[in-house]
Amino acid sequence: MSWGTELWDQFDNLDKHTQWGIDFLERYAKFVKERLDIEQNYAKLLRNLVKKYCPKRSKDEEPRFTSCLSFYSILNELNDFAGQREVVAEEMSQKVYGELMRYSQDLKSERKHHLQEGRKAQQYLDHCWKQMDNSKRKFERECKEAEKSQINYDRLDNDINATKSEVEKAKSQFYLRTHMADESKNEYAAQLQNFNAEQWKHFNNAIPHIFKNLQDMDERRTVKLGETYRSFAEAERRVIPIVSKCLEGMVSAAKAVDERRDSAIVVESFKSGFEPPGDFPFEDFSQNLSRTGSDGTISNTPKGERDSAPGPRSDPKHPMSRTKNKLWLFGKKPKSPSSSPPPPPSSSSRPRSTSNIFPSSRFSTDLVSHYLSEIKTTVPRIPQNLRGLRRGAPSLEDFSHLPPEQRRKRLQQRIDELSKELQKEMDQRDALNKMKDVYEKNPQMGDPISLQPKISETICNMEKLRSEIHKNETWLSEVEGKQSSRGDRRHSADNHHHTPQGRESPEGSYTDDTSQEHHTPHRRFDDEFDDDDPLPVIGHCKALYSFDGQNEGTLVMAEDEVLYIIEEDKGDGWTRARKQSGEEGYVPTSYVEITLEKNSKGAVTYI
Repeated sequence: MSWGTELWDQFDNLDKHTQWGIDFLERYAKFVKERLDIEQNYAKLLRNLVKKYCPKRSKDEEPRFTSCLSFYSILNELNDFAGQREVVAEEMSQKVYGELMRYSQDLKSERKHHLQEGRKAQQYLDHCWKQMDNSKRKFERECKEAEKSQINYDRLDNDINATKSEVEKAKSQFYLRTHMADESKNEYAAQLQNFNAEQWKHFNNAIPHIFKNLQDMDERRTVKLGETYRSFAEAERRVIPIVSKCLEGMVSAAKAVDERRDSAIVVESFKSGFEPPGDFPFEDFSQNLSRTGSDGTISNTPKGERDSAPGPRSDPKHPMSRTKNKLWLFGKKPKSPSSSPPPPPSSSSRPRSTSNIFPSSRFSTDLVSHYLSEIKTTVPRIPQNLRGLRRGAPSLEDFSHLPPEQRRKRLQQRIDELSKELQKEMDQRDALNKMKDVYEKNPQMGDPISLQPKISETICNMEKLRSEIHKNETWLSEVEGKQSSRGDRRHSADNHHHTPQGRESPEGSYTDDTSQEHHTPHRRFDDEFDDDDPLPVIGHCKALYSFDGQNEGTLVMAEDEVLYIIEEDKGDGWTRARKQSGEEGYVPTSYVEITLEKNSKGAVTYI
């Protein structure tokens, strides 16, 4: 069916339909682009996976077990499989996506040309109609004026009081208006005839021709989509034979696994050739022991044990005895917060977990003293999951506002960067010196004196860089010296098991005296967070102890108060919480009992 004959009055709808067709083609092109991106990423991930599990190794480290050899064969086949995914992506990129984008541009220009022709034809027809309508209105006005002049002439002609001049004037006016009406009539007839002719040409020649071109364009678009659908499938079909070979190679590698051969390789690798040891003879040491007068049996209880029999004796193999040898009671070294937590509650309200672990008061006192000695030597640090220091705080050149470990890393990083810059300056100096020697030997190539300012500037830059490196190395050695002295203090505390007279927080957390707090004046929490949107609630917690929250960024809480958890502990001993009033901040993890939601990631309960 032809659009020109059936849809002669649907210009606007055909305009929308052709635009929809081009949009659909571009949408399919976008689909192909995303598909080939998936193929490329898939191939890249596969190659990275193969590279990860196929590290470079020397000939002495070459695997000999059939299971290892088969695994590396599978990795090689998987690498070839990744190559075929790249071939699929390349085929789709060139023969499908690229072709669709070029064809889309051609369709847009062709559609624009046809629609412009249609609008021009419509505008010309509208122009003809306006001319015909104007001539019609003019003819109507002239007829009315002629009728008025005729009525005026008849009235004066029948009036006996009218003069002859007045009658003659009305008569001439009547003849003039009648003549003008006749001319307007002829003009209107001509314009009407011309409009009818142009309208017939418009709807029988121009519009059908334009609509036929649009129809051909739309049908070619449909055919092109079908061809690209086929190319899309062919790109996948071409690699199927090679992919099948890769899979067959993996199956063959799996069949090559021989457990007996691997066992023989183990025996060959570790066999010593020695004979197994023989039986040990029995040695009797009871000949010199005295026997009792009553039954003549030998007393098997040593004298030392008989002397100490009334008191309990600890078993070195007992689980609680082995606990003394561990460095930390709770498995993970506690990290003290940067701000001083409040004093712990009374002994009656101590955490149940602490009282259940220690069977005796003597054991508890010694072990806790040991842990507190260890904690005292640990420098408090700011949690890494905080947003940062106080907003607007100055960044010092020596990074003294940072924790020691962070400061050491930043200083080391700066030293490495300065060393690289120094090496570049040294290379530039050597190059300039070589160029100067060439100019001195061959003056026609250049003036060696012209290079002297540049050489001097380079040497000056080298001296500045060396000075900066020395300054940063001094700061770095200062930080490392403090860390080493801190380690010596911790080692001394471990040896003496001395309990410091400080403040103790639940689960072994400890904060040193006020003199240590003054050393970290800048380690304060920022109470203004950068998040624009509130974090979702992932659980709730109940305060086991009250917390004053004197430092910025911390949250004041009362005992038994229920808070919402919006961020888990990142390993630094602090948890981000939110009150029911909407106030947010950080609280010590050891001060609260946390219950995360079941659907949250890594949901656990800390007590």
